[in-house]
Amino acid sequence: MATEPIIDKSFLEKLERLTIHWRKSFPGLVGGHNRSRFPGPGQEFLDHRHFHHGDDLRAVNWRAYLRLEKLFLKMFQVEPRVPVRLLIDISQSMATGGVAKFDYARRLAAALCYIGLVRLDTITVFPFTDRLGDPFMCCGGRHRLAPTVDYLTALAPGGRTSYMQVVRQFVSANPQRGLLIILSDFLDEEDCARPLQFLADYGHELLLIHLWAEEDRTPPWDGDLELVDAETDAKLEIAFGPDARTAYTEAFDDWARSLQETVVRKGGRYVGLSTSMAIEDAVFGPLARSRGIE
Repeated sequence: MATEPIIDKSFLEKLERLTIHWRKSFPGLVGGHNRSRFPGPGQEFLDHRHFHHGDDLRAVNWRAYLRLEKLFLKMFQVEPRVPVRLLIDISQSMATGGVAKFDYARRLAAALCYIGLVRLDTITVFPFTDRLGDPFMCCGGRHRLAPTVDYLTALAPGGRTSYMQVVRQFVSANPQRGLLIILSDFLDEEDCARPLQFLADYGHELLLIHLWAEEDRTPPWDGDLELVDAETDAKLEIAFGPDARTAYTEAFDDWARSLQETVVRKGGRYVGLSTSMAIEDAVFGPLARSRGIE
């Protein structure tokens, strides 16, 4: 378990300009773009957020400025909200790594939830192993961040992964299509490509955030090793050295590339992140470049 806060308060204000982005058109919703945040006829007022350099001055609440001497931006809604669901892997393999993938995933989930809260999106968070855990609905504006952080803090890693079982359960319980963000190391005894393809074929837009510890990709050990599977306790004895390490890293990269090709071919997006990268760098670097947020 993480001993430090899941998300640094000084990081939150930097997230306020961001929006979770989707590209598809979904049945029953108007268009496939994110809702407008600019004023105009016929638009419904939602909330305020802090003004940042480059924002549209037409959306500034000047009355609030006269009272408080601070600039706030008015936000409006044009289109119905697209359902956003966030699946976070809490299987035992996520607890491994110098920087545990589980702790990294919770911090990243908190950042994404805050971005959604600021925009008044509703994000349903589902922990999963070989089944879905009890969901948590993250909604109601930025002041609702504390319950979200409490929920994420209370999660604990354990159990085995089964993407096929989880996907079947998810589709059965969530018939409405939407944006599906998956935070995981994607380690499964069975191939996870088929269930991910099924989610895309069912109509969901996928954003895969693939997390790995540096030792997952480039094991630092040498000599005769006994490897123990974190989820099944299966053991494997191998001799490991520089040549084996190079071959292993190449195989890992090939596997990650195949995962990326699977989701991109289905119109989704893929972001690969090492847990050695700071969360802030991950959000404003690879995640922003993927246009998963913008």
